[in-house]
Amino acid sequence: MTEQVPAERGFDFNQPTVVSLLYLASVVTGLPMLIGVVLAYVWKGEPGAGWEESHLRYHIRSFWIGIALAILFVIPTILTLGLAGYLLYPLLGLWLVVRSLRALLKAQRREPITDVETWLW
Repeated sequence: MTEQVPAERGFDFNQPTVVSLLYLASVVTGLPMLIGVVLAYVWKGEPGAGWEESHLRYHIRSFWIGIALAILFVIPTILTLGLAGYLLYPLLGLWLVVRSLRALLKAQRREPITDVETWLW
């Protein structure tokens, strides 16, 4: 009798993972983030695993918080003749990377985002 060996789980391209990867790619250019948020809105209405909904809500919130902060950072950047922008916008990029990596790791483990409403990570 042959034993069945469980298949190794590789990288899982579930919906939250795809959105996380698009958000990470958006650090270079903003277009992937737009695609990611559109996909998150489309997939949010579909039936699926319960843990996925928290991820999609988290990504949608990340998008809108990021947009709000980017607009808010314009004021100090103008007032300091661009100097504040050298500090604030890289911090915004780092914030996005940390949020996206956290979501990506949880999506690979198929765990829900426990605090979707947070502004941090």
